[in-house]
Amino acid sequence: MTAKQTAAVTRPSRRPAREALLEAAARRFYAHGLTGTGIDTITAEAGVAKKSLYNNFASKADLVTAYLYARHEEWLALYRARLEKAATPQDRVLAVFDAYADHADLAYEHGFRGCGLLNAAAELPAGDPGRAVVRRHKEEVEALLAEHLAELLPDAAGHTAPLAQHLAFLLEGSMVRAGLEGDHRCVLEARRIAATMIGTL
Repeated sequence: MTAKQTAAVTRPSRRPAREALLEAAARRFYAHGLTGTGIDTITAEAGVAKKSLYNNFASKADLVTAYLYARHEEWLALYRARLEKAATPQDRVLAVFDAYADHADLAYEHGFRGCGLLNAAAELPAGDPGRAVVRRHKEEVEALLAEHLAELLPDAAGHTAPLAQHLAFLLEGSMVRAGLEGDHRCVLEARRIAATMIGTL
């Protein structure tokens, strides 16, 4: 084998530009916001040319939307991991809270700043496609709560949707406070409140 062939075998392959751009965007958007992060910053951190960005995303807005979808998928992975360990319907309700706490507890470069989806939505104008992504995420979380509550309360179908909304509001409020305080303690307190609520049903 020639030296050139050996180098080709041992040199780690470069990540695809799209993946590198999304990872860089996720770090910068979360740390500095959407408007506070320019394209040049993202391409420099990703180690790709600006042309590569536009080969993969039609615009910065398209990159923002992709980032929001990726953040939703990141949360879903945490939720599914928690769900695998949940033995009862009550545990499955609380798994939603646990996944939010796990998301808050990830290693963020400049600390936890709250829900990345809500932070982004606050910067986007009404009607922006990114806001629709965030709304669908929040609706899916509420639907998951409703699904687990329906399993917990099979004879109270009419009460599960309002209760799911109540728990979703509790969860979102705790995330806002957690973002202000920079850690997941408020989410854990919300989980404790939720456990008490559903434990009396």
